[in-house]
Amino acid sequence: MENPTDTRILVTGGAGFIGSAIVWALNERGFENILVSDRLHADEKWKNLVPLKFADYLDADDLLAAVDRGDDLGGIGKVFHLGACSATTEKDTDYLMRNNFEYTKRLARWSLERNARFVYASSAATYGDGANGMDDQLEDLHLLRPLNMYGYSKHLFDLYARRHGFLDRIVGLKYFNVYGPNEGHKGDMRSVVHKAFAQIRETGKVGLFKSYRPDYEHGRQQRDFLYVKDAVAMTLFLADQPQAGGLFNLGSGVANSWIDLAEAIFAALDLEPRIDFVEMPESLREKYQYYTCANIAKLREAGYDHPIASLREAVADYVRNYLAKGLGLGE
Repeated sequence: MENPTDTRILVTGGAGFIGSAIVWALNERGFENILVSDRLHADEKWKNLVPLKFADYLDADDLLAAVDRGDDLGGIGKVFHLGACSATTEKDTDYLMRNNFEYTKRLARWSLERNARFVYASSAATYGDGANGMDDQLEDLHLLRPLNMYGYSKHLFDLYARRHGFLDRIVGLKYFNVYGPNEGHKGDMRSVVHKAFAQIRETGKVGLFKSYRPDYEHGRQQRDFLYVKDAVAMTLFLADQPQAGGLFNLGSGVANSWIDLAEAIFAALDLEPRIDFVEMPESLREKYQYYTCANIAKLREAGYDHPIASLREAVADYVRNYLAKGLGLGE
């Protein structure tokens, strides 16, 4: 990356899970001239900011007002737009449209007008059930069918950015199943690693959803699980590649089952696996993804050659060095 003293960076959603991890990773590289924006509400995500170094904080609504006024905000050179409603179960469509679509449109235009590098969070949820593939080089984005309104709100901006010619100049990140430190405030949206750690400590076992498809045994539904440290390393890499534009899958490139994940958690705790299979809420059954796996060829072709932590390695680091110690990134 460039000289840390020469660049002012905006991170929206900067107190959240991936956003605070971005700030942590920037700090690790010597960057502190960072403007953090978020909505802190009444949850505990403010704690993610405590060990981090940044120049200023701005409420998300105040940021949008400043953007609409055309304020300079101190000469922002890079924008990491992680701020959004990330709840896949959110039913308020108006709220999702305002936060995930409209806000992103306005911030993207403001960034492009100032030649600031704009990197934003799309989502693997845009791919729906994967029937039309999970290829970040798909030409016809209209073929995708998100399964929930969260995924559709992200998909709409991808479509908007392509229609208006933005995607040649900005980067959209299709994060797959990211897990790791700093997600404790997310409630039901926490990863299974975080939830299972608490379950195992309390009961000695973990519950996984049953399968409702004959081609998948219970617990053998598969996901591309990506450790947050790898997610932010990929994100910062793409932000530093001015020639890179468009949508990029960010995943491990490997599909693991929920049983694989549970066994990794038990192994990190030096315990024998004890797994129960539980009913999936009916409200989720029609919108449930049974398989996700990122094709990361485009990321590799862009020059990202760092190794990606295996599921066992990453879960062991998360469980032993963060969850077991009650620590977040930077502590």
